[in-house]
Amino acid sequence: MAPATDPTAFGLPAEPLTAAPADPPAVHLRARLDDQVRALLEHGAVALVDEDPEGVHQLRVTVRRLRAVLKAGGGLDGVVDLRLELKWFFGELGPVRDLDVLLEHFRAESAGFSATELVAFERLVVVLVTERERAQRRAVRALRSKRYGRLLSALAAAAVSRPPKRTAAVPEKNLLKEIARPHRRLRKAVTAMGADPVDQELHDLRILGKKLRYAAELAAPVGGKPVRRLVNATKVLQDVLGEHQDACIAETRLRALVRKVSAPDEAFVAGRLVERERARQDVVRATWRDVYVEVDGHASAVR
Repeated sequence: MAPATDPTAFGLPAEPLTAAPADPPAVHLRARLDDQVRALLEHGAVALVDEDPEGVHQLRVTVRRLRAVLKAGGGLDGVVDLRLELKWFFGELGPVRDLDVLLEHFRAESAGFSATELVAFERLVVVLVTERERAQRRAVRALRSKRYGRLLSALAAAAVSRPPKRTAAVPEKNLLKEIARPHRRLRKAVTAMGADPVDQELHDLRILGKKLRYAAELAAPVGGKPVRRLVNATKVLQDVLGEHQDACIAETRLRALVRKVSAPDEAFVAGRLVERERARQDVVRATWRDVYVEVDGHASAVR
């Protein structure tokens, strides 16, 4: 049986919660929480059908946004437990998302291969296709589980909970300050890097950029154009560094796959693909710092 998609089934009101710019941060956080629980329901329905990989992708994006809300506080109860449960759910979705990205990219890269090479390519990636089927079943089990239903209900209860009575005199400042810490961490990481950072450093930088992005999204309703510019800049940084991470993972998986085959055609196809992944990495290494400078400038403008 498919899980409920009606937000009222989990305790949310029929109409989404809203917050005016002058409302205190606690009200904004609850409205954001309400919005993201509804997003979980919407994207979960897509993920269950398994016709569009965006379903799982957007579920994971939504979990990250929920984490940012919970980290901001707002007098919410049970934050620690909610964050732990979101971490569990995020992990259940990870394998299928990673394989979706990998297979989609490999198929795009193989578009110009000859008929013989395409046959060898399909033999090469059959292991990944099988892995993806198992990973999708794992994601479906999580989405249909009682544990996930309880998580949705707990998030909904937090969203409709009564905000603390005390209010801030300048509420926008309290939301904007959420940007400061991830910005400092991002800047510190870049400063500590050498001229030629290792792959893991760039991966860690992408994670820091994501945290800054979601903090900025929280502040966007009260921060105006400067914060919206920061959100857009962090998306670009995330995409650029994500391209590098995807290329690194693709290269690693290709090398592992080729060790399992003995046919020269598969080995040749894998070699061609590895060359392309190395080229992707080189492009990112030549451009990411310029993108970071944009992010840093926008973040400094709103702090």
